Amino acid sequence: MKDEDGLSVAQMAEATGVTAHTLRYYERAGLIRPVARNSGNHRRYSAVDVEWVRFLLRLRQTHMPIAQMQDYAALREQGPTTTARRLRLLEAHHAELREQIARLQTHEQALVEKIAVYRRGLASPTANEPTGVDAR
Repeated sequence: MKDEDGLSVAQMAEATGVTAHTLRYYERAGLIRPVARNSGNHRRYSAVDVEWVRFLLRLRQTHMPIAQMQDYAALREQGPTTTARRLRLLEAHHAELREQIARLQTHEQALVEKIAVYRRGLASPTANEPTGVDAR
């Protein structure tokens, strides 16, 4: 990469949807490789950096802990010899994500049922709404 090529911090923030502060934090935390600098010592991100940050965001949005993301990033830095370990890490996270989705679907169904109770009550003011603890 030429000295001036790549995205500035602001451009990278716009491309990935994260703040410049988050990008710097990810670099300090070891989630992002040390970023190339231009002649003015300003960070310059590559297309590979953009895709990596987007992947990190997917991991975060699926509630992967930062420490686990750091483990994954460190393994990635070690190269192809860690592929099996990275696979196991992602498989374990995927299993947790599937469990989380199942829990959310159960919660969603409970909300759908509660909403239906309230709609029926509003549609028919004489209908008897359950009394007592409103836990359902």
